[in-house]
Amino acid sequence: MNAFQRNESKETLFTFISAGDDPSKGDFPLQKKSPKLCGSNYPLSIAFIVVNEFCERFSYYGMRAVLTLYFLSFFHWDENLSTAVYHAFSALCYFTPVIGAIMADSWLGKYKTIIYLSIVYVVGHLIKSVGAIPSLGNQAVHVVLSMVGLFLIALGTGGIKPCVSAFGGDQFEEEHTSERSKFFSIFYLSINAGSLISTFVTPVLRGDVKCFGEDCYALAFGVPAALMVLALVVFIAGSGLYRKTPPQGNVLLEVCKCIGFAIKNRLKNRSREIPKRDHWLDWASEKYSKQLIGEVKMVTRVLFLFIPLPMFWALFDQQGSRWTLQATKMNADFGIYVLQPDQMQFLNPLLILVFIPIFDLGLYPLINMCKLNFTPIRKMATGMILAGLAFGLAAVIEVKINETDMPRLVPKESLIRVLNLAKNPVQVTIQDKDLFQQPVESFQNPAEYSKLILNGEQQSLHFTLQHQGLTLAFNYTVKEKSVYSLIVFAAEGSLSSHLITDLEAKPENGLAAVRFINGLSQDVNLTVDSNKFIAVQKNYSASEYSLLERDIYNNGKCITETGEFPLELGLLDFGASYTVVITNISGGAVEIWKSEDIKANNVHMAWQLPQYLLISAGEVMFSITGLAFSYSQWAEFVLFTVLLFAVCIIFSIMGYFYVSVDPEDLEEKEEKRETSSRGNMIGLVTQKTKL
Repeated sequence: MNAFQRNESKETLFTFISAGDDPSKGDFPLQKKSPKLCGSNYPLSIAFIVVNEFCERFSYYGMRAVLTLYFLSFFHWDENLSTAVYHAFSALCYFTPVIGAIMADSWLGKYKTIIYLSIVYVVGHLIKSVGAIPSLGNQAVHVVLSMVGLFLIALGTGGIKPCVSAFGGDQFEEEHTSERSKFFSIFYLSINAGSLISTFVTPVLRGDVKCFGEDCYALAFGVPAALMVLALVVFIAGSGLYRKTPPQGNVLLEVCKCIGFAIKNRLKNRSREIPKRDHWLDWASEKYSKQLIGEVKMVTRVLFLFIPLPMFWALFDQQGSRWTLQATKMNADFGIYVLQPDQMQFLNPLLILVFIPIFDLGLYPLINMCKLNFTPIRKMATGMILAGLAFGLAAVIEVKINETDMPRLVPKESLIRVLNLAKNPVQVTIQDKDLFQQPVESFQNPAEYSKLILNGEQQSLHFTLQHQGLTLAFNYTVKEKSVYSLIVFAAEGSLSSHLITDLEAKPENGLAAVRFINGLSQDVNLTVDSNKFIAVQKNYSASEYSLLERDIYNNGKCITETGEFPLELGLLDFGASYTVVITNISGGAVEIWKSEDIKANNVHMAWQLPQYLLISAGEVMFSITGLAFSYSQWAEFVLFTVLLFAVCIIFSIMGYFYVSVDPEDLEEKEEKRETSSRGNMIGLVTQKTKL
């Protein structure tokens, strides 16, 4: 059996499959055989199911790829709230398969369940897309529409999850087990193909296409919605070809009833006079068959072993939240192409498709040749270790990223620096503060910000400027947890100054921030690009910061009373903040001086590749065999690393004491026990007769 046959989907490995859904048993009612594909033993109907699955996975993963940045940029939520809602949605998607399985097995059957919940799925996508239109209502309307849409999407995607693959297996006759197994390989391939393409394409639709003057989230959600509509249409188009099995009762409900009856029966029979039974589930034998009880015993043993596994998947899902947020603080320029931060997620499905044959055809056979007992539990534990190493690398990268961040301020602290726009050096002193020991040179690139310790939430400070024998004094009020620049400039043969507020943190989502100081004696109107117009008053007035995409801006314009002049700003890099001073107009061109206030992102996004390699390798070992943060500081990634290693240790200990049970051996044991019991009863009866 190849790896594809063992892995239906990385999100369906622990979902509930309905009673009678085991395609290998062939319990199908007699139906007319469906047409075959090109004379093979493959039913034509599976083509519609595979295309449906590709479109649905494109729809789901495409929408989810941009979801965290949607919360962050469109709703202006902070990183923690954005991450929390993202994972709440993912958790709901993992819960709703229970609802879908019950609906399919106890009420509607798989075909109708897929149809009805796909309609719910489509409605959710449409509501989600409409909620991303900026001109439609206020933020409260957008939030309500988005949350309703996400709830319906979770109900739809989770509800059809346990049905589609099983419904595909239903299409094969009993004798075509080999073709059915290969179908699941193709089915899993369609899942990863849809995930791979969508996680690369939808971030492009979000970031590279502009609508309503900003990132086009409406389009990024609208295209997945269209794919889900297509998925529904394709599935319905094959209706006349499908083999449709009726509902056969839900095994999950039967298992729950069996467990409940065993517990209830045991509590009723607590007397010491009543003989004990070998297993607590044996107390259900008065109502349920030994075969069902034996199978439930195996289920409970496996479920106990799987207790630590949700931690793996919870952390694995961090690729769409914390790792994406980490990518927004990195350099995404790959030379020939600039990646969007949410595009890095496409590496996971790509690496999965690469690793599966490498592991199955290369690594595992090599380990077997070395006569190493690489059991499934050991594979899963190894997968956890690899995932833990991935988060360890993420922590190291986060440390390097934070080196370019602004210092985090506490109460009664502020930051200040000096920009000397005069022609000669200036000595700046602040009363009772031991700062700026050396004179500040003319147009000197500013050093690091200096920390001010205040005596309260705000304080009036006395500044003294010494310039060519002149001493000038100014008073400015400084507030705590704020960042300032003291602008010193020549005015009417003397000096003057402004205290202006700077950015307190890096621009979000890898954008660049720029503001302008007009050193001319006339007002200016600036055009940075076709969508950005900035008016700056004369005599060293400063504009507000403008956020721009990372790019080279050499086609701007500066319009004054005397004419229109070209404006070349050069590269405005990822995550940087700039102050551009217009100093003069000479020779038909604008002369500027550009200062980098906050350093650009200097850690390249390619450094995330090792952690994606490790987490993907861990997924292959973990999910195929066995069968997702508080703060954005590096300490969080260390926490995740420790958690994964702790879970790995717990899992390994549990695995050491776990004894694998073969279902056939269990049935044989039960039969022997029953036979032995009957033998004892016969012996007793014989003795009684003799007496």
